[in-house]
Amino acid sequence: MEVLSTLKDEILGFLGVNQVWELLMSGDFSIFLTWEGIKAILIPFIPFLLLLELTMGYINKKPDTKVYPSVFLIYVLNRLISRVIAIGMTAIIIAHLQSYALFQTTMTWYWLIYGYVVWEFAHFIYHYLGHKVRLFWCLHSTHHTPEDMNLSVTYAHFFLEGAYADIIRSTICILAGVHPALLFLIMFIDGTYGAFIHIGESISKSGRLGIYSKWLLTPLHHRIHHARNPLYMDTNFCNMLNIWDRVFGTFQEEDKNVKIEYGITRNVNTKNIFDVYFGEFYELFKDVWNAPGLKNKILYVFKAPGWSHTGEHQTAQIVREAYLKSEAALS
Repeated sequence: MEVLSTLKDEILGFLGVNQVWELLMSGDFSIFLTWEGIKAILIPFIPFLLLLELTMGYINKKPDTKVYPSVFLIYVLNRLISRVIAIGMTAIIIAHLQSYALFQTTMTWYWLIYGYVVWEFAHFIYHYLGHKVRLFWCLHSTHHTPEDMNLSVTYAHFFLEGAYADIIRSTICILAGVHPALLFLIMFIDGTYGAFIHIGESISKSGRLGIYSKWLLTPLHHRIHHARNPLYMDTNFCNMLNIWDRVFGTFQEEDKNVKIEYGITRNVNTKNIFDVYFGEFYELFKDVWNAPGLKNKILYVFKAPGWSHTGEHQTAQIVREAYLKSEAALS
């Protein structure tokens, strides 16, 4: 019975309905007018969409449903350890760096805007490095291995990626004066929206958000980010506001002549959890092992994926630039 009780708690925890249920049982419905009540209502939003998407996918026999079993196993593996490590790293950053902040913000709407712009910059830095540094790519690549897009992909992460991400994001935000309470509010909003942009075609065929697409990173923009097409490689790193992609020249709109192909350039056995989870680490190990000299071994760890000591580089930047040149020559 204890196993069944634990299983029930895990399912309710995943669905995010525990807090709503407790508030409903309290009989005090006025609490739903407070932030705690609003947050309790919002938390189940993404799991509900995921279940709706999965159901519609199976009904319509969509091919993207095949990623669910592998992603579910990754979620189970990450359920405890990843969350604990990520929260712990954020707490350590706050405890040790808040006193060094340039100034201190407060919980007001204008500081929320400031904090969100800073957070988005911090997210851009973490995400950009996750694609441009081979070691960090090994942590991030698990999220890119699915060869279809749907909400389950938001749960596909290597268990140490959360810690790596929050060290960078929390450090930048805390030093920029974002108050911890404001930071956690931003994390909640950004985490919810960051899950939402993974919705597949079963929920939104186009992935567009109308006029808001000018300022917000849409599901379509994030589908482009998950593509392995040369045109789309290493673009759209932001999470909600696309401001920093526009500033740094990494923003990419859809080219309707280039159909999105999801996944990574390496051939991955998506049904093999070890290949999905550890495949890029294994490839890095082989390159480091075979590289001549200590310098080349170190460079393999910190250079971009696709860098080679032979000079025959196949980094995303080189592949994309070659594609753009060839397209320009044809036009």
